[in-house]
Amino acid sequence: MKFRWFSPAGITGTVTAWLVCLWLVSGCLTPGFQYTAAADLEKSIPAPSHGLADDIRPKEFRLENPPDPAPETAGDNTPDLTLSVEQAVMLALAHNQDLKTRQLIPVVAGAFEQMEKGQYDPELFAAMGISREAAGGPELKGTAVSGAAGIRKATPLGTTVAAEIAYEQDRSSRAEDSDKTRITLSMTQALLQGAGPAGGLVAIRQSELETRASVHELTAYVQTLAAETEIAYWQFVLARQEHAIVERSLAVSKKQMTDVQHRIAVGVLPRNELAAVQSEVARREQALIDSANQVEAFRLRLLHLIHPKTSGYLETPVHPATDPAIDPAPVADTADRTALAIKLRPDLAEAQLRLQQHRLETIVTRNGLLPRLDFFLDLGIAGFSRHTSDALKSLDDKEMELFAGLSLSRFVGNRPARARHQAAVATRQQAEQALENLKQTIHLDVRLAVNETERARQQIDASRVTRRSEEQTVHAEIERFKVGSGTALLVAQAQRDLLISQIAEVRAVIQYRIALIRLFLAEGSLLSRRGIVLND
Repeated sequence: MKFRWFSPAGITGTVTAWLVCLWLVSGCLTPGFQYTAAADLEKSIPAPSHGLADDIRPKEFRLENPPDPAPETAGDNTPDLTLSVEQAVMLALAHNQDLKTRQLIPVVAGAFEQMEKGQYDPELFAAMGISREAAGGPELKGTAVSGAAGIRKATPLGTTVAAEIAYEQDRSSRAEDSDKTRITLSMTQALLQGAGPAGGLVAIRQSELETRASVHELTAYVQTLAAETEIAYWQFVLARQEHAIVERSLAVSKKQMTDVQHRIAVGVLPRNELAAVQSEVARREQALIDSANQVEAFRLRLLHLIHPKTSGYLETPVHPATDPAIDPAPVADTADRTALAIKLRPDLAEAQLRLQQHRLETIVTRNGLLPRLDFFLDLGIAGFSRHTSDALKSLDDKEMELFAGLSLSRFVGNRPARARHQAAVATRQQAEQALENLKQTIHLDVRLAVNETERARQQIDASRVTRRSEEQTVHAEIERFKVGSGTALLVAQAQRDLLISQIAEVRAVIQYRIALIRLFLAEGSLLSRRGIVLND
């Protein structure tokens, strides 16, 4: 081994220059330099983009057979929106802001997947340097130029290979062979920790599973959004129908009050009969205020979900176009619907993928319990000469260098690796239990949805019978009142019961439609039933 000593006098000027440069740079590292004004930082922020970049394509869902666009009719200030339930779902898929943000989640997951895979792309590298030496006197001054270039590649199985060519030109007077050329092939292979799938293949597989899980997560949200949109649509329809029933009931009550006032005026009825009908009119006016408020609340909720591209969209009047009438059919195939839910529910598919991720993680953490043992091998060919051309030619002399060996390292106690493995195993067991719990919840969801659908279906016929009976009661009380054997209070009570039965009848139909939506949501078939597919 050769040691080269330098005279302090020969490097004093260079060291002094470097110290001056470091002192000047250190002036920029004062505490005040660490705090930059926000306005200065904002100058470095890229300008906001009004649209997505060309290479960013979010996952989008669409209707296979989309309906015609919702027609708009001119109103006083804003155009009215006439919507069918299919058009409402189509608008929600196209314009819902929360959905737009979630559509980018699979894009981000896909980017991380490419990052994991990109770690094993071939890497090109190059370096170049120049040095000047002054030691012992002018006769020993010299300049050395060096450069290297090569390619290296890592594999997911813990192997790293590289090829490099290096060249050095030394023009100092002490160098015997001033030009040096070297070609090196090297290989490193992990034998214990980092070997096999744990070396990187698991991370790639986990990133692929994450991308698939994000698509299932988005599918679950789209299914929920479609269900919420349909439910909001039918709740808006129900609120309008209830409001119309209350309006008609108020008109009937006012007409009855007018009749009672006329009869009191001619002396047919005593004045105390007026209190009952006045009280009933007041109740109807209160109910009308509440029903109008319900109509407005459900209109705003529906507009928030579909978010049409209009300024002041919350002011848009909405007119539903789909008839809520439906021919109810009994639901008896609970077992088949449960099996369908196990097959189609996107949240269950996502949970299964998450469990696979946790199982793969235990492979990595179990491998981390092993010591680090690597095998390395370097094979080199070198050429030396005082001239560049001779240095390249000397590579043909078949003089090769071979260097191989093993490197071993291990933490004493290895507590971090043991803790990571313990946490990974516990997380995997937690995911297994969560998956089983989700399956049980799906069975319960389907059975509860079937039970609610059957209840709503039976209520349609029962409420219709009740409404017809209340109509007959009202007619009977009116006839008794006309002939003097009844009172205005009994008529008002009968009309109140009729109002309740009319609202219950229309509510039963809407509740059946909503129960069907929730049943399809519980079994995971809502998107396929509505013809909503992922736009590839």
